Amino acid sequence: MKLKITVDNKTYEVEVEAEESEVVHAPAAYRPVSWSAPSAPAPVAAPAGGAGGDAEVVDESKVCRSPMMGVVVRLNAQDGQDVKVDDSLLVLEAMKMETTITSPVAGKIKRVRVGAGQSVQANQVLVDFE
Repeated sequence: MKLKITVDNKTYEVEVEAEESEVVHAPAAYRPVSWSAPSAPAPVAAPAGGAGGDAEVVDESKVCRSPMMGVVVRLNAQDGQDVKVDDSLLVLEAMKMETTITSPVAGKIKRVRVGAGQSVQANQVLVDFE
């Protein structure tokens, strides 16, 4: 295959050959992935945390979930506080990086379910809204 390459305003015509064994494909981890959020979140059954093992139904429009595993390093919100969309609720640390978790909705905080120093799992409910 012939290619034209320009370096420092000089154009060179080069011929390259690639053997079948030399072709390198990007690993799956580096290939682009499309993702889109669901348009209307549905209620999700979550463990109630009690000994009975009953599941509680969670209204996804009234909760904030953790996007990843991590440790809560700072709480910026408390029960009963009024918040706007994108107000800082708390800060998570994962792999020595801090991530600010912001409010997905405007409203009043019903309950902050986590505390500073607590480990959280991905998808865990962090905050309930009224």
